[in-house]
Amino acid sequence: MRSVWSARHEAADRRRLATERHGRPIGSDQRRYPRRPARAGSAAVLGTAAVALAVVATPHAAYAAEPAPVMLAVDSIAEVVGNIRIWMMGILAAWATLCLTVGFFRYTSGEPGEVEKGKLALRSAAIGYAGALLAPLLLTIVGEWVA
Repeated sequence: MRSVWSARHEAADRRRLATERHGRPIGSDQRRYPRRPARAGSAAVLGTAAVALAVVATPHAAYAAEPAPVMLAVDSIAEVVGNIRIWMMGILAAWATLCLTVGFFRYTSGEPGEVEKGKLALRSAAIGYAGALLAPLLLTIVGEWVA
């Protein structure tokens, strides 16, 4: 007797192949991913509540610490002016060095427009170095006015 191939046979074939491939049948009543137990979430909530209760219930946690003594970075205005002088000299010297480097590369490029820009950058570097050298003098004058 010859059986008739039908949609029911095809569905049975698909279920058999799915069982062979994955080791378990996949049906409409089965979940693809099993549910996680609810105990893990409740344990995390209970743990958080226990830690919060321990922090709140501890009596010494509610009091602030004694204030630390105030430490000043400098003792006088003269030190502030000296620090500003050192920083200003460093920044001006770094800027002048950058201008000198860019001006050198532009001046040696050989293009007429770039050579002019290089000359301008070299002049800016000279002004920057002069400013770095004169910064102590200018800040000493300002420091004398303040003191």
